[in-house]
Amino acid sequence: MKWTCLGAKRLEANTLLVKSRYPALLTTFPHKLQPLLQLQFRQYRNDPAAGGECVVETRPEALHARAVKGGPFCCTSDSSINYLLSLYSKSADFTNAHKLFDEILDRDVRTWTILISGFARNGAHQDVMEQFRRMQLEGVTPNQFTLATVLKSCCSLYELNAGKGIHGWILRNGVVFDVVLANSILDLYVKSGAFSYAERLFGVIPGKDTVSWNIMIGAYLHLGEARKSLELFDSLQSKDVASWNTIVDGLIRCGCESIAAEVLYRMAEHGPEFNAITFSIGLNLASCLSVLQLGKQIHGKVLRHGIDDSGFITSSLIDMYCKCGDLRLASITFEQKKVEVDIYTLTSIISACADTGNLELGRQIDAHVQKVGHKVDAHLTSSFIHMYSKCGCLNDAINKFNESNDDTNVVIWTSMIYGFGLHGRGLEAVRLFDLMLKDGIIAPNLFSFLGVLNACCHTGLFEHGIRYFESMQKVYCLQPGVEHYTCMVDLYGRAGRFDEAKRFIAENGISHLSAVWKSLLSSCRLQKNSETGKWACERLLELEPLDSGSYVLCSNMFAADDHWDEAAEARSLMLQSIVNKVPGQSWI
Repeated sequence: MKWTCLGAKRLEANTLLVKSRYPALLTTFPHKLQPLLQLQFRQYRNDPAAGGECVVETRPEALHARAVKGGPFCCTSDSSINYLLSLYSKSADFTNAHKLFDEILDRDVRTWTILISGFARNGAHQDVMEQFRRMQLEGVTPNQFTLATVLKSCCSLYELNAGKGIHGWILRNGVVFDVVLANSILDLYVKSGAFSYAERLFGVIPGKDTVSWNIMIGAYLHLGEARKSLELFDSLQSKDVASWNTIVDGLIRCGCESIAAEVLYRMAEHGPEFNAITFSIGLNLASCLSVLQLGKQIHGKVLRHGIDDSGFITSSLIDMYCKCGDLRLASITFEQKKVEVDIYTLTSIISACADTGNLELGRQIDAHVQKVGHKVDAHLTSSFIHMYSKCGCLNDAINKFNESNDDTNVVIWTSMIYGFGLHGRGLEAVRLFDLMLKDGIIAPNLFSFLGVLNACCHTGLFEHGIRYFESMQKVYCLQPGVEHYTCMVDLYGRAGRFDEAKRFIAENGISHLSAVWKSLLSSCRLQKNSETGKWACERLLELEPLDSGSYVLCSNMFAADDHWDEAAEARSLMLQSIVNKVPGQSWI
């Protein structure tokens, strides 16, 4: 066929593809033009204007039907049949892909790799491993692409032993060890916790690229070795945006927020342009540090880059403003952007409204969620219940609880129990807790017990509190935390049972916890028991000699019982210890 004719045929193929006239396309082009058709399909399958979506979804069946009817296809692993198999795989039609695969008589490494890659691309990693075993049983030698794909599946499944086996096979058979294959093995070792193997492999990888370096930087950060990761990062010559993102995000996770901020400023001055992930990490850093100015600076860069319409970035911005305590800017950002914010951001806003008592904004968010029909999960429902309870609207909290469709979620029940306790309605909190346990469907957690213990403590339900605390370990095998022990000491103290409180502290070995003594001191102040209070003061000041709050608590306890000399002495002792009282502040 002359090239002029081929050009005309190419034009005709283009026309038929654009018009999605697949039957005419099949009829027009003979088997000799199959490579040309493959080229055209590759060009158009991802182009919506060319009907690309239809090509991927419907074309494999049409081609396969053509083959079954005795068309130009034969069941051998030539480029045409492999291409058809790849179309099935890319459209996740594994039923037909398997049928076609089983019909192929001489399956070569390309055919196996296409099927295995299709499974991997769709997250079917167990199927990847199964097909790889079949491939080996048939005596087909995998190539670098096959091995890299299987290693990624090993990584996803945390199949360290299988990955080691493949690594050994590569070394024994002299497979060309390129950087892509090496990175797949390195990633497997890191994610499976085999850091010694990862370190040795990293040292011998030929021509390490930035991906190799990023994997190891992330590995050291995962181990909490911030200094080692920084040394590795500084020795990397060509840092890409992923390298900077990895180190900043990892430092935040290690609790090194200040160092992370320094690295972020270095990136802004000398590194590559920020991408959406960088902005999100930076906003998270501002939230962790509660540095509003940093958040505003990043917001300014977001606006200059013109990506402020991204729902992902908008959610991060709102979350940052909430956590930095600026609900006004959070509200403005929420109102200005028409993109849908995610459920985590909504939860963050509602939690901030609860902490600051901003009932008006909380109601606006509630109305917005109902108006747009936003999906409401247990955590968002719980946040609404908590917000309404803390803002004094217990009836609204009860309505939210009753409207919830998830009757078996412990988070929602716990929030309502806290709400009743917060409003001094201890009996209702106890009834709700007992109702939650009634059928044994909902298992209480540590937060549930803390909520009901607080309710018992503040409403004088002493016997109930003792019973619930004992059931934590005996019935539900839950180990009490500091908050539970503190609450129990408060329960004993508020009931005036100070001898039992002392015995409880001794028996549970919690005398080293300053929170326990502060709780006992508060009870002594309420009950005007300066004798026990003086003893508790001595224990507390031994533990926290530089905490101004401890001295103030002791002074207030003595003052409540009209022991003014001892109160003045506690204040004087604070001055002698050169301890300054931290000034109080209020949102009002």
